[in-house]
Amino acid sequence: MDWQLELVMAVRAVLAAILGGIIGFERELHKHDAGIRTYAAVAVGSCVFGLVSMHSQGATAGDSRISAQIVSGIGFICAGVIMRGQGGRTIGLTTAATIWATASIGLTMAYGMYVLGVLTTIITFFLLAVHDTPYWKKMSKKDHLHKPGSSHHDHQDDD
Repeated sequence: MDWQLELVMAVRAVLAAILGGIIGFERELHKHDAGIRTYAAVAVGSCVFGLVSMHSQGATAGDSRISAQIVSGIGFICAGVIMRGQGGRTIGLTTAATIWATASIGLTMAYGMYVLGVLTTIITFFLLAVHDTPYWKKMSKKDHLHKPGSSHHDHQDDD
């Protein structure tokens, strides 16, 4: 493998880490356990696994299995993030979904889909940031969606 290709792969990994770190910054800013390091690691790890699968000896177009396994592996990690809190309140769904989205950002960088990766970062960041706006808080009150007698906490999906 020539040094120019390795340089391109290194730049992709660095970009993945930066984009993942942006998502992690938003989470850390709001005092969530997973922060910059976690999200940057998820993005760069997904990117590197994607790069290795693309550039390993004997790689073919059908070697997307590693990318598919990244999705499964991240899903397994995300399942460990989701828990039931006090009163049956579900916690960790947003963190799990964000980790999953961050893995996809890493894969977009691996495959050289820079615009899609940056756009996914912006969308994910926006979805996290809009949660703290007064308008969103007013609109996201889910009480009107539940049947009478159901507990609001049973349906809480925020973390």
